[in-house]
Amino acid sequence: MKIFFLVLLGLHSATAVTHSLKYIYTASSQVPNFPEYVTVGMVDDVQMFHYDSYTKLFIPKQDWMSRAIEDDPQYWERQTQIFRGNQQVFKANIEIAKQRFNQTEGEHILQLMYGCEWDDETGEVNGFYQYGYDGEDFISFDLKTETWIAPKQQAFFTKMKWDHNRAFTVQTKNYLTQTCVDWLKKYVNYGRSSLMRTELPSVSLLQRNSSSPVSCFTTGFYPDRAEIFWRKDGEELHENVELGEILPNHDGSFQMSVDLNLSSVTPEDWRRYECVFQLSGVKDDIITKLDKTVIQTNWSKTGDGRDGGFPLGVVIGVVVVVLLLLVVGIIGYFLWKKKNNGFQSANNLDSTSIGSGNSSGSANSDTPFITD
Repeated sequence: MKIFFLVLLGLHSATAVTHSLKYIYTASSQVPNFPEYVTVGMVDDVQMFHYDSYTKLFIPKQDWMSRAIEDDPQYWERQTQIFRGNQQVFKANIEIAKQRFNQTEGEHILQLMYGCEWDDETGEVNGFYQYGYDGEDFISFDLKTETWIAPKQQAFFTKMKWDHNRAFTVQTKNYLTQTCVDWLKKYVNYGRSSLMRTELPSVSLLQRNSSSPVSCFTTGFYPDRAEIFWRKDGEELHENVELGEILPNHDGSFQMSVDLNLSSVTPEDWRRYECVFQLSGVKDDIITKLDKTVIQTNWSKTGDGRDGGFPLGVVIGVVVVVLLLLVVGIIGYFLWKKKNNGFQSANNLDSTSIGSGNSSGSANSDTPFITD
């Protein structure tokens, strides 16, 4: 069985100011060298804490999380106890799911993501609550209709039970529209100096060999609300370009790239192309002209870029990022998705929810059994 990893990207324009709070639970069965239970919390796609069944501890991942315990001395201990309880619920839930699918052996993954988004300019709020099993959607909540959506037949029993649980629906709605947003604002305030900072990237033009696309590679920027594209004669290009994902660096900044296929472009026309990078909160674009003399390649003898070679530091950095994405709990961006583009808020005003209502601001202390 494959575990699918997804970078959770905020789908923003370069000028949007949207904050997000996400909780991601993962339970596994018979997966080697993988915790039976892991939870991570994310603020603006930055991991703020980690819990797993190995340590059984709530571990803050940002220095500014210390402000939470200053306001509430029992905060960390309470979170630990909540997650220990949820660990038992998810251990039972994955076994119930296996029964629903008539499975007794093999590697299996049950995941839940819930949380909210808040636009600090418009006040608009989005919410989401979705379960996935073995790489596919299992059940999710639609706040507009206040009903559960079950794309799998095996989830229909759960849908019927939860649709008739009015108290759970009300609790869910209250959590996403009030409690979740209140805690999101509090966490953003705690980490304002870090989360609200702006860092410009370094930009490089890279090419594997003379016939490969030219990649406009940016790294070291923050926040991740950014866009990058190629344009010709001032017009954005949509053909012969391939946009990469925004990836996290080890220092909390981000990187991204966009490739341009020049196979049909004459050398005389290269000067008509340029790479444009836009960062939220920054007025001026970063523009890099396509110039063969500044392109770094990987056919260098030294690998340090001084003779036109692909810089070794960039290669190592990219490899490290890929490895980080594969280490559970370091980044926490692990979610399933085989067929779709990842979790999306179904509605503009709170699409799905957690049904928690607990004042801790984190995990649901009474997570429901999915199919009991």
